[in-house]
Amino acid sequence: MSHVRGVPLHPQDRALAPDLKNRVLLQNCSLPGDLEAQIKMFVEHCKHQRYHKSLNNVTPADAYFGRPLAFIKRRENIERMTIEYRLLHRKITA
Repeated sequence: MSHVRGVPLHPQDRALAPDLKNRVLLQNCSLPGDLEAQIKMFVEHCKHQRYHKSLNNVTPADAYFGRPLAFIKRRENIERMTIEYRLLHRKITA
């Protein structure tokens, strides 16, 4: 993993800011601790559950801990099996 600097004021530089803003606006937080918890949940979601296209569709945590190769190999196997299934299905129905 390498550090990449984005162009200042570029729309993709602040890609998560609108998502965070929308999530905060939709929540009814009456206590400061509630707002902090919502922001923490959003950050955890982005790090551990949200797939990033720039990381070959793995989460940042998976990329950081070196797990993307297993995911990519699994996806390639699923894709290969799907193509084989479709070809077999076409031969049967043709």
